[in-house]
Amino acid sequence: MSSKYPEVRTVAVRIFTDKPVRKTPYQVKGVMMNQFPDEEIVPMLDGSYRQKFLYPRVQVKILNEQIYIVGINEGVDSIKAIAQKMDFLDFGNITFQVLDNEIEEHVNRFQPVSKLIRYRFVTPWVALNQTTGYRYRYLNNADRVNFLNRLLGQNIVFMAREMGMELEENIFTKVTLSSLFPRQVDENNWGAFDGEFRANFVLPNYLGIGNGITRGYGALFGLFNPELFSFNEGDLQELEAKAAKESNDKQTTIAESDLQEIDVEKVPRPKKVPGKDLMPTKRSKKVLSEEFEIEEDETIVYQTDVTRKKNAPYKPKKRNKKIKKDSSNINYNSEEYHKKQHTL
Repeated sequence: MSSKYPEVRTVAVRIFTDKPVRKTPYQVKGVMMNQFPDEEIVPMLDGSYRQKFLYPRVQVKILNEQIYIVGINEGVDSIKAIAQKMDFLDFGNITFQVLDNEIEEHVNRFQPVSKLIRYRFVTPWVALNQTTGYRYRYLNNADRVNFLNRLLGQNIVFMAREMGMELEENIFTKVTLSSLFPRQVDENNWGAFDGEFRANFVLPNYLGIGNGITRGYGALFGLFNPELFSFNEGDLQELEAKAAKESNDKQTTIAESDLQEIDVEKVPRPKKVPGKDLMPTKRSKKVLSEEFEIEEDETIVYQTDVTRKKNAPYKPKKRNKKIKKDSSNINYNSEEYHKKQHTL
């Protein structure tokens, strides 16, 4: 791995409890903030640093009915501190006793490499928001999968920039999805997909990509080559078995993109500046996630709109007809009629 980029610290803490956790990441974060109100992790969870960090430094996931707390750079120390103090989690209607935790910490799991690495999404990848979903709807299948692949590559570039990396190498990505029909997520009209991808970039396990990161979506797991990287063999086998079972149950066709090169110089930068609450311009659109706001090239959108207008059936315009006032309904005591009398 290259040493010309800054070291990025990452940590993943798995919490072992006495009962299966059937709660949402939002509920877990709420309990953590209530039980540890004075800890440094609280502003990382409650949105206080939203203007400072475009990408969330602390993320909570529920995987296989277990709690995972994932941190990157500024979020690492706060997670390690709270992990040592967590003896139980009280949700009101149920309390979980914390039996143990497992901490996986690295300083070299976030940087470009010369080989493609395979990853699987272990929670749905919410690739489409309202803007990108609108564009996606009017693409054919071949263009759809490549469109999603390009969004994924841009996400990786943005995440790298957030960690202080100005990439000198272009990013290569290739996605494989179980279906091209997005699953609707939440009330935001987001579109989610299941599948995996390859990229020439090392990413830590369970980190989130796409929309809804703070809700636990887009968590990935690296299927690393054991000769190059270390990984938990038990977790890998469990996730592989689960993915194979889901694939057999759904019996869906697989959509695979081309291997695409993302020119890092052409990836637009976020309009949002850390530390400043800027009003978005009319051309600024949320493209990659709720954390990133970038200016998307609207040429394709314009062409799509023009094509749609050309193909739309002709509808004659209605002329504005002057409506004659019925003299029987005139209010002779009104100000309008009073002024009219003075002009005669």
